[in-house]
Amino acid sequence: MLRHEFRPGKLVAGCFLTLAGITYAGDAGDAWDTPWFAVIPMVVCGLCLAGVVGLLTRAIRNRRDSRRPTTPPEVDQSPQPPVPH
Repeated sequence: MLRHEFRPGKLVAGCFLTLAGITYAGDAGDAWDTPWFAVIPMVVCGLCLAGVVGLLTRAIRNRRDSRRPTTPPEVDQSPQPPVPH
């Protein structure tokens, strides 16, 4: 499996959108009564929080990367055998 960067902003956005879906599903299943406008602030606040988390993550990663020394990768200088055709 390929490894990838952890993106906490996307996780926060996904959690809030899942919560909005659960809220509407509960209303549709008559488990509770949700006003039509209740989900809008939930989604907007979740997306704003996800944006803040994403910016904070980017700032932390940029700061950490700028402190890392930039050395070129080592190149193998040994002679290579000829490639048969």
